[in-house]
Amino acid sequence: MSTPATLVNHQVRLASRPNGLPADDNWQFTEESVAEPVEGGLLVKVLALSLDPAMRGWMNEGKSYIPPVGLGEVMRAGGVGVVIASKHPGYKVGDKVTGGPGVQEYWNIAPNQLKHSGLARIDTRLGTISQWLNVLGMPGMTGYFGLTEVGQPKAGETLLVSGAAGAVGQTVGQLAKIKGLRTVGIAGGPAKCEWAVKELGFDACIDYKAPAPAGAQRWDAVREGLKQYCPDGVDIYFDNVGGDILDAALTRINRKARIVICGAISQYNNVGGAMVGPKNYLSLLVNRARMEGMVVFDYADRYPQAIAEMAGYLKDGRMKSREDVVEGGVRAFPATLLKLFKGENFGKLVLEVAKE
Repeated sequence: MSTPATLVNHQVRLASRPNGLPADDNWQFTEESVAEPVEGGLLVKVLALSLDPAMRGWMNEGKSYIPPVGLGEVMRAGGVGVVIASKHPGYKVGDKVTGGPGVQEYWNIAPNQLKHSGLARIDTRLGTISQWLNVLGMPGMTGYFGLTEVGQPKAGETLLVSGAAGAVGQTVGQLAKIKGLRTVGIAGGPAKCEWAVKELGFDACIDYKAPAPAGAQRWDAVREGLKQYCPDGVDIYFDNVGGDILDAALTRINRKARIVICGAISQYNNVGGAMVGPKNYLSLLVNRARMEGMVVFDYADRYPQAIAEMAGYLKDGRMKSREDVVEGGVRAFPATLLKLFKGENFGKLVLEVAKE
């Protein structure tokens, strides 16, 4: 068995800040020897990493809900791993853990880093490694608290969720159905829409990539879909994409509607960083509606509650999860990340770093 002194840690660091889509020259591949953990620390072998749209925002300089990744730093990423050396009384070799290892193969955690590492032991009897990066991980927590706390769902209401086949969207839609809501998704392509309806139980799903008839505008398919599948309007819109789809949704909201701003993937790679805001925001005034942003880290102390509830749904079959697992280790990170922004992933995007 290898000892830390014989191991080499391969890493991906942020070399420069992207302008638009991340490119190869924004990344630097480095390697360093792996050290034994210090007293009170531990060493984790990274098994899989979560690739999320939020990563694009973390690369930008400027004030946000979390400090940007510094130039020359290992790229920030959530992940799951296994403890291979420990000098911490709370963790033993073989424990599976989740946290924020970054894009690297080994994560050496010093005692003074533990508080902000997000480190927590996981139980793989409740879900697979990839499910701990999906419905039982940060995307699932985002969907759970975004819907229940910000959306404040009531049985019989209509929920609309964009990015319905993605990590957050699949959780939001299924959770809404469990809580008695009519659920309509927006996703890209017939396969994703069919999956949302037939496998996840959505009432309907609108294909935003559907070909526009001659003379029609690009987003007419979305607008027509909203008229067809949300004839009584929308009570909760859970937004993962922003842009024109947010504008279309704002035209269909009901009195006292709640719009949950979770993400805006359509805007993250705009050249120059300029984001296009909603044109139809006066619909909030007319309908006395509320638009509120949410950041999952605000609910960190309540993750165990959400994990327990959704693990129960996974066990009894009321909730399913789909992960798009890409092999190739950390060298495959730059190309795999781009799948998110091209809509190529089907389900939660996970990068496998090592086999269990």
